[in-house]
Amino acid sequence: MRNTMLGFAALALAACQSAPEAPQSAALEPASNPVAVPPQLALDPAAVPPGSAIMDQSVTITPPAKGVPTKYAAFSGMWVGRLEGTDEAKVAVQTISPNGKVTVTFAWGILGDNNPGEAAGTGKIVGTTLKLGRLPNGADVSFMMLPDGTLAGTVALAGQTYTGVFIRQ
Repeated sequence: MRNTMLGFAALALAACQSAPEAPQSAALEPASNPVAVPPQLALDPAAVPPGSAIMDQSVTITPPAKGVPTKYAAFSGMWVGRLEGTDEAKVAVQTISPNGKVTVTFAWGILGDNNPGEAAGTGKIVGTTLKLGRLPNGADVSFMMLPDGTLAGTVALAGQTYTGVFIRQ
């Protein structure tokens, strides 16, 4: 009950603080070949460790179109990591437009007082950093592309900051 009330409070706070989204341009052309995310290895709830991040099986990755710069296209795909070395998280960078705008699904395991969950959202790549819009649970999430092709993830939530390295799955 406490987590539910905190979630509603965070959502209300985020709604009050977030700037309205600019309308999306109809000129953005998604790639024509969406690709399904590979199935999870352990779908049986009894086989999934408690507190693990679980990504919805309907999440798809659309390969970047030809006009998407290579530095943006490098973010495309499913990424898995551990925040602070203990809590699993996943991010599916589903679409990327030529101007760096992205659609994503982010799933997390137990994170502070937050139970495992999933949120779909949008973000923007600037330089080597992908910054997501504030998630419904109040989390601010960003990923920086490292020279070795991994992502350094940062999640700020309820006054705490969690970091971890994410690898492409």
